[in-house]
Amino acid sequence: MRHSITLTPDQRATLLRYFRTSAQPQLRSRAHILLLLDDGRTWEDIARTLYCSSRTIDRWQRRFRAGGLAALVGRPVGAPRRLGSGWATVVVTWVLTLTPRTFGFVRSRWCCATAAVLLWQQHGIAVSRETVRRWLHGAAVVWRRPRPVLQRTDPDRDVILGELRALLRQLPDDETAVFEDEVDLNLNPEVGCMWMRQGSQAPLPTPGDNDKCYLAGSLHWRTGTLFETVGPRRDGVLFTRHLEALRLALRRYRKIHVICDNAKFHKSGAIVKFLKEHGDRVVLHFLPKYAPECNPIERVWWRLREAITRNHSCRSLEELVDLVLDWLTERKVFRVQDSVYQVRESRQSAVYTLAAA
Repeated sequence: MRHSITLTPDQRATLLRYFRTSAQPQLRSRAHILLLLDDGRTWEDIARTLYCSSRTIDRWQRRFRAGGLAALVGRPVGAPRRLGSGWATVVVTWVLTLTPRTFGFVRSRWCCATAAVLLWQQHGIAVSRETVRRWLHGAAVVWRRPRPVLQRTDPDRDVILGELRALLRQLPDDETAVFEDEVDLNLNPEVGCMWMRQGSQAPLPTPGDNDKCYLAGSLHWRTGTLFETVGPRRDGVLFTRHLEALRLALRRYRKIHVICDNAKFHKSGAIVKFLKEHGDRVVLHFLPKYAPECNPIERVWWRLREAITRNHSCRSLEELVDLVLDWLTERKVFRVQDSVYQVRESRQSAVYTLAAA
């Protein structure tokens, strides 16, 4: 039996509140230790119950006696650090600015063990991979998927965007504009995050054979309405069918401006033939190359993948297409992301903002 402590009613109530409601696991653990000491439990019993060492119990008992409850809050986890913060800065710099290949490792990305090995090789500092993990977390460095970014840019990007901004800003009432793009629908589901029990990995059944089709969609600039066409291939036939559907759905407008990317089939012979016949009503405008962020409909496709195509359990392609179309019908309109084009004025801006709200 070791020396114990005696809590006042107010101190015990405060520690119970820490133990029951604190979002900090280390503070809950410290409060738990002191509460058990106040109950007269032995150190050996507390160590077995909480899976901690006698050094941990002794440390927080001494700190409580020296500083009261205030000594529990804001203190670091574990024993005092034997290394200065400079080595943590070194490791964080390696992870954020360099790759393991820079130091001769046959690896494309960092792991905690690699950083620990390198710290020993370069500076003779022996730390565990868990220490490296704590250093990274302490510097707000987290493990997550990166965002792919195209390194190539269109030299005419500013000119093209300037022309598109002018078009949208000066759009007459009897003309309209849509942003067009295609998305693939795969029966083999894309894998995304989902809730599951800790310590186990939930299974995601897949059909094995990946049937697929494509959805051509156009996002109306003023209202946020989405027009879609489904086809077996992503080609000029699908694009022609979609343009014909737009021409019929938007017959109230004298001219339809279709803003799309530079895919080769957008300029194929079938499209040239269609424009010769209907070029008085349907006009194509092409976005800058390598600039998917300039197409607002990409945001719609991102939401579609998050809500439907990732981790889906559809048994047939027809079931998946029906699910996608039901989701699009339920949404009805989407918020038009216009930060690239900066059209926020007069009646035109009020119309599409109100309709998309």
